[in-house]
Amino acid sequence: MAEKNEKKSAPRQPNPQDNKSSAVRGVLFTGILLCFAVLLIVNLQGGGSTKNSNIVPISEVIERANNPDGDIAKITVTGNNLDITLKGEEKPSQVSRKDGAGTLYDQGLINYCENLTGSELTDCQGKYPVIEYEEDVDVGGIILNIVLTVLPIVAIIIFFSWMMRQAQSANNASMGFGKSRARLYGPDKKKVLFKDVAGNEAAKQDLTEIVDFLKNPKKYEKLGAKIPRGVLLAGDPGTGKTLMARAVAGEADVPFFSISGSEFAEMFVGVGASRVRDLFGKAKKNAPSIIFIDEIDAVAHKRDARGGAGREDEQTLNQILVEMDGFDNDSGVIVMAATNRVDMLDKALLRPGRFDRHVNVTLPERKDRLEILKVHFKGKPVEADVDLEALAKKTAGSSGADLANIANEAAITAAREGHKSITNSDLTEAFERVAIGPERKSKVMNEKERKITAYHEAGHAIVGHVLPDSDPVHKVTIIPRGQTGGVTWFLPPEDRSYKNIYELKDILARAMGGRAAEKLIFGTDAITTGASSDLRNVAELAKSMIVEEGMGSATRNLVYPSESTGYYTITTGKPYSEKTAEIIDNEIKKLSDEAAVRAEVVLKYNKAVLDKLAEELLAHETLEEAELEGLLKPAKMPDSAKLHN
Repeated sequence: MAEKNEKKSAPRQPNPQDNKSSAVRGVLFTGILLCFAVLLIVNLQGGGSTKNSNIVPISEVIERANNPDGDIAKITVTGNNLDITLKGEEKPSQVSRKDGAGTLYDQGLINYCENLTGSELTDCQGKYPVIEYEEDVDVGGIILNIVLTVLPIVAIIIFFSWMMRQAQSANNASMGFGKSRARLYGPDKKKVLFKDVAGNEAAKQDLTEIVDFLKNPKKYEKLGAKIPRGVLLAGDPGTGKTLMARAVAGEADVPFFSISGSEFAEMFVGVGASRVRDLFGKAKKNAPSIIFIDEIDAVAHKRDARGGAGREDEQTLNQILVEMDGFDNDSGVIVMAATNRVDMLDKALLRPGRFDRHVNVTLPERKDRLEILKVHFKGKPVEADVDLEALAKKTAGSSGADLANIANEAAITAAREGHKSITNSDLTEAFERVAIGPERKSKVMNEKERKITAYHEAGHAIVGHVLPDSDPVHKVTIIPRGQTGGVTWFLPPEDRSYKNIYELKDILARAMGGRAAEKLIFGTDAITTGASSDLRNVAELAKSMIVEEGMGSATRNLVYPSESTGYYTITTGKPYSEKTAEIIDNEIKKLSDEAAVRAEVVLKYNKAVLDKLAEELLAHETLEEAELEGLLKPAKMPDSAKLHN
């Protein structure tokens, strides 16, 4: 029975509600301050107001109060203020003792009905004003005093709080400078499973074992097996390395920390190493977990003696090496990394104990391409006669990203054309747009240019058709597309991993077919710039055959280091000597000349077919495989164009 691993809670992620609460608190605090300000203004205006006041000498008040027939009905004494209510009125008027007559005030007003009781007191109060004494409570003054006392304190607190926040922000910025920028894909993220990844069955099989390691580590530990420390995903761009890593995390149901190699880099020495430590620290707290480093070659390229140990990138690499295989070997963290430049990685990183597994994520084969296309066309309205298998056949050498782009372009094309569903024509246009570029319908060619283009493309088609080791012709068009004036497609009948020297020489010859046709029809002096891309491709392929494949007659079985390895000679600046460079140049020229001669021989022998094919291209602009089959059938292979050992 498989044992379950205890899952630790994932580290708390930043909550957007925290920022919202801080904003609310700030608004409330500002509102309180505004209320204090309003109260201050109201009390200042109210406390100092003398509106509706009747300030008279205190002697007059005493005289009028002592007169039984006077007009004062009631006197309320509050400190130095007298609130006087006149007979026949309800609202009192205020009189302030500001004349300094304190003694007269006390003798004249206080207790002039003193010691009387009963009816005498009632008669006295009926004749004289009723005098009431109240405690001197100046509410407005108290509030004003409180505000004037508290307001400076509040201002000081606000100022120092602001200063502390600024200091804390600066401190957090400096403290976070060395923090990892990895993103955690936890339960809240949409899971990717192996069933969501089409193709690359071999790679999925290797990664399935990693998932089982994470789910059932005890099963392997009982047999003395150690969990792999690292898995390196290598392959061409767009083959789905990152998607594979996410599928491992989804299947294993563990925290998945994702970061790019370039995010470790910084201009300050030591920051990258600090971020590595922080990243592995977070992953260990959430073990078992996965760290995925995309484009690891950005930070883990080969070390050399030129930089020294003080370089930032080398310190970062050293920290990665220590974290992956240091003294702490039981962290429960698996490191996955992706790169399309394995040759650039430091050998210390590739050894067992660090990246134990090397998984090649290759370009999809035909059956894999079909499955990938089905995934990307799922959910899109597609007509019943759309042939995805034919598209998979045409897209040899395409990555998963290329196929996704074709599916998206097909949907865009269908929408642009007003179709309710994707048709075969939409699919073809999408494929050609992605492979070469969009049609340049706005480019207008005169009749002479159209004729040159027709013969140029017809030359490619005829040479490629008659050569025994060339791929079949699929389509020819003289409509400008992308950077080309016309296109001739050759599609292999099946996917192949290797090409022999005869196949490569046939590719060189058919590439020279366009220039050979121009020379044959318009003369040697009339050749144009239309063959520039063909000649460039011939030079690149011929150099690869000589330098990388050992296919030269004078350099047979010899290959030379790539210029990207960092090894150079003093004299030439290349990874070979001056004499070898001259031999390579001669071999490249020999292959190019041979290809040109073979193309010319084929076209001279089949000139009638060349004229007919060019005529049809001028009339129809585009010829498909079925039409080309009949037009090219009369073309024959001359003996002089055959290769001889």
